[in-house]
Amino acid sequence: MTIASMIDHTLLKADATNEQIEKLCHEAAQYEFATVCVNPHYVSRSAELLANTKVKVCTVIGFPLGANKTAVKLLEMELAVQDGAEEIDYVINISDVKNGDFQSVKNEMKQFLKIKEKYPDLTIKIILEVCYLTNDEISKVSWIARECGIDYVKTSTGFGSGGATEESVQIMNEVSGDQVKVKASGGIRTAEDTQKYLSMGVSRIGTSNGVSIVNGTLSTNDY
Repeated sequence: MTIASMIDHTLLKADATNEQIEKLCHEAAQYEFATVCVNPHYVSRSAELLANTKVKVCTVIGFPLGANKTAVKLLEMELAVQDGAEEIDYVINISDVKNGDFQSVKNEMKQFLKIKEKYPDLTIKIILEVCYLTNDEISKVSWIARECGIDYVKTSTGFGSGGATEESVQIMNEVSGDQVKVKASGGIRTAEDTQKYLSMGVSRIGTSNGVSIVNGTLSTNDY
């Protein structure tokens, strides 16, 4: 398995253009990244551009705050899948975690997984946004994901006050075990960063720096 095949090639900026999305998809096909990760607005276009490749389309739901009502997130997910998304990264309700309402966090996961029953090949990743959580909260949410059968736990949106850290990834790995994979994202800019997290057992890297990582060059992208 190559490093490229473990990267979600990402462009989630608010001012992303059609031309930038086309470039992203061209790069993804060229380097054979796992997915392109784009905002819902660009899912259908990305799916068209990547139709004859092995690259999947990933999108984000409830992004970047996670504070939408669950019903809104579920509708976002349904529409994204209809547009061609094969992987979904949704932001948990961070306020529920901070309020200690882990039952609501669990209930939301279960509702996402219920929709997944209609789309069995769909991959679901939950975004914890670890920069706002304590180690205990990271552990609890990771355990709930394991109980529910979520595919991945993901560190960050890339739009919070911080990104992936070795400490958070270690906790997520230890709690998730073999049942749930871990995606590290946020601030991963170099091949060294990538290798560090892969060596810790991470299964997927989310970054806008995929091309420079694969080529061993320096990127100035900040997420």
